[in-house]
Amino acid sequence: MSTLKELLQDVPVEWKALGDVLKIKNGKDYKEFKTGKIPVYGSGGIMNYIDTYVFNQPSVLIPRKGSLKNLFYVNEPFWTVDTIFWTDINLDIVNPKFVYYYLKTQKLEELNMAGGVPSLTQTVLNKLPFPIPYPNDPEKSLAIQQEIVRVLDGLSEKNKALTAALAKEIENRKKQYEHYREKLFRFEGKEVEWRKISEIGTFQRGKRFIRTDMISEGVPCIHYGEMYTHYGTWAKQAKSFLSEELVTAKKLRAADKGDVVLVAAGETIEDIGKGTAWLGDEGVILHDACFTYKSSLNPIYFAYFTRTVLFHDQIRKNISSGKISAINEKGFSNVIIPAPQGDEQERIVRLLNQFDEATKKIITELHREIELRRKQYEYYRNLLLSFPEG
Repeated sequence: MSTLKELLQDVPVEWKALGDVLKIKNGKDYKEFKTGKIPVYGSGGIMNYIDTYVFNQPSVLIPRKGSLKNLFYVNEPFWTVDTIFWTDINLDIVNPKFVYYYLKTQKLEELNMAGGVPSLTQTVLNKLPFPIPYPNDPEKSLAIQQEIVRVLDGLSEKNKALTAALAKEIENRKKQYEHYREKLFRFEGKEVEWRKISEIGTFQRGKRFIRTDMISEGVPCIHYGEMYTHYGTWAKQAKSFLSEELVTAKKLRAADKGDVVLVAAGETIEDIGKGTAWLGDEGVILHDACFTYKSSLNPIYFAYFTRTVLFHDQIRKNISSGKISAINEKGFSNVIIPAPQGDEQERIVRLLNQFDEATKKIITELHREIELRRKQYEYYRNLLLSFPEG
């Protein structure tokens, strides 16, 4: 890597406008064509497949709006819609993959001229400075570009392989934890009483409020959407708040310390029913897509149970599906739960807390390693593509 960098330090470079080395083309609608094998690209990636193509040479696809960093290098026939530009590259001057790697180093989002929704125009892109090494020797220029591409391809593949391995390890750790949690709640070979949760506890549904009602301080509240993005097995503090006037006027309902908050609506069936034990000294107001469950069970024990396959297999048949999936109190009521003595519940909670903490720590370290590898790759990519300005 250092040898190549040293080689590039003395390379003569001419800075051209991007529009001088390629032509930026608009995408267009594809719905008049039949289904086929040609990929249709939008700013988010492949959207569909059709039976014709707009271009059949290596090209770099540049989002016109949306995810401006989401560039694509394509070396097969393709079609694009109007949310992404395609490029007709002068192959006598530049290597298409070199264009792709160089544009990946640029902060295209900072070229946004429209404000509001991130977007790019041909006019802005055409003026973007682009380096041409050995401008007076096209053969040598293309050779240098190809060498840079070769090195970056190798680094990219190594980074992808390592990232995939780390991601696999994260998945394995999650599965290991879930297996251990399931095993603890099965009580295989042990005598334990199994009871309907409606027989040992009571439910109360929250009452409706909307996101715009939520403020930065006031009476603690939980909106059902936050159950998916913010809350885990237990919580002592709320993320959001409501005014006392609203709580009084709407006669909103709260979960008390030791209650379990159950989410009862969402976009995916798998997440419905997940519980959070509320351990805050002050009660917390609940959205109407949540229930409180008050019982003699250890609340964290019950919250862990709501995250098991054993629990979800029982409520799945009672979840109504649609744009939003949901479950009512009756759908929860017949769930059977193992109800051991209090000290056994505490033992299980203690074990799961320890295992949960250890798993989170390992996963955090693995995510950090993935991020470090990404930054390392980007550092070397930027190093190879940092040419002296003329």
